[in-house]
Amino acid sequence: MNSCDSCMFAYIDDMTGEALCDLSLDEDEIVRFSQHPLKECPFYKDGDEYKTVRHQI
Repeated sequence: MNSCDSCMFAYIDDMTGEALCDLSLDEDEIVRFSQHPLKECPFYKDGDEYKTVRHQI
């Protein structure tokens, strides 16, 4: 399962300390996202910039 903590669209809210999504979605995308049958986020992108570099070493 994807974790919001490692997603490139997530940021940590200073007040609550929770990871929140900062992805700009239009109405159609919001409806599709809310009706998505899987528990994993369809917009998840790994925010680890050095993943490729570590793989090459």
